[in-house]
Amino acid sequence: MPSFERKHSVNFSARNMFDLVADIEKYPEFLPLCESLSVQSRREKKGRILLMASMSVGYKGIRETFSTKVMLHQEAHQIDAQYIDGPFKYLNNRWVFEETGDNSCDIIFFIDYEFKSKMLGVLMGSMFDRAFNKYVTAFEERASIIFNSGE
Repeated sequence: MPSFERKHSVNFSARNMFDLVADIEKYPEFLPLCESLSVQSRREKKGRILLMASMSVGYKGIRETFSTKVMLHQEAHQIDAQYIDGPFKYLNNRWVFEETGDNSCDIIFFIDYEFKSKMLGVLMGSMFDRAFNKYVTAFEERASIIFNSGE
């Protein structure tokens, strides 16, 4: 039952960071292990956006695809992802973006998961831990490219 939590301060607004992380279809361009990501459906519900998405991750010849339900809470600057189908027993992920100044925020990243297969857990578990540790940094680097270049 691995879990990972990281809090990190960045010099970008909570709104900008929320928008960046919410743009999940761009993940394969910069996110470690993410080989592909597709959104099957998108709908608005009570001021929130609900996405149904599939993500393929790979490492050294091992490739797995899983589906999630992603809830974008724009006003709260929060993103929640719940596992639907794939190689996990469960997977829960939360991003929270807290304003700390005019153009800065704290990013809180949390993920809790367990693979169905013990062997897959052994093969991919430590690699997932290393990748999750790099996720916040990958998003911060992406923000620098997008928001500092005016993209």
